[in-house]
Amino acid sequence: MSDTRSADVALGERSLWAERTRRIGGSNLAMRLAFVATIIVLWYIASLNVPAFVVPSPMRVWETWLRLIGTPTFWQDFGTTLGRVAMGFLIAAVVGALLGLIMGVSRRIGEFLEPAVVIINTVSSTIWAIFALIWFGLSEATTIFVVFMTAMPLILTSVWQGTRLVSADYVELAQSFRMSRLQILRKIYLPTILPQFFAGSRLAFGFGARVVLIAETLGASSGIGYRLRQAADLVQTDQVFAWTLTLVILMLTLEYGILKPAENYLFAWKKAVPV
Repeated sequence: MSDTRSADVALGERSLWAERTRRIGGSNLAMRLAFVATIIVLWYIASLNVPAFVVPSPMRVWETWLRLIGTPTFWQDFGTTLGRVAMGFLIAAVVGALLGLIMGVSRRIGEFLEPAVVIINTVSSTIWAIFALIWFGLSEATTIFVVFMTAMPLILTSVWQGTRLVSADYVELAQSFRMSRLQILRKIYLPTILPQFFAGSRLAFGFGARVVLIAETLGASSGIGYRLRQAADLVQTDQVFAWTLTLVILMLTLEYGILKPAENYLFAWKKAVPV
């Protein structure tokens, strides 16, 4: 009887938590839609008092965007930019995670490399883009390098800080059971580091998507950044807004359609217990 009652209580608590989660999700969606509507209204009001080449109306930008997505070059440029971001991010994720893990596990290596991390974080993405142009010229390596140098320190720092959250008691207990270093890394460090790594990766991907526009604007003959510069040179402000809208839609899709749901699913165990 007591087991049945405990199961009923647990089931009731889960149902209550699921209902509360749905209610919060609906409230968040309503607030986000209200925020978007407010931005569009303010944008429309601003467009009424200035020329179209300064601030085009939302309807004009929408019509321009629909025309753009109907052209073959749009999808070529879109795919080119997305590919550059993905390649730079993947390299940054591998290098940053490995270096962050090494710096966290070995205190001496961490102290030795810490000044280099600070220096890399200090240099802006624009400066990295200039260096890349000097070293690689007008090539794919230029944009990929800029994304890498922007994203890698963020991932490295997240993983490095994540290693500091590992309990020394757990490590000592594992060592008392004569677990190998590889087993300690896999069973103790990784479960603690992964949430930090994922959070840092989300941030790094967002920054990478923004800085790739700088690299493409300065030194590329294709991609969204190149088209933005081309439209700005011709004072085609509606196209500038339309390409910007494309990037915003891309980032929102990745953030709320892929990255955030994946993080919620993988790390559901981290959610606070409702009281």
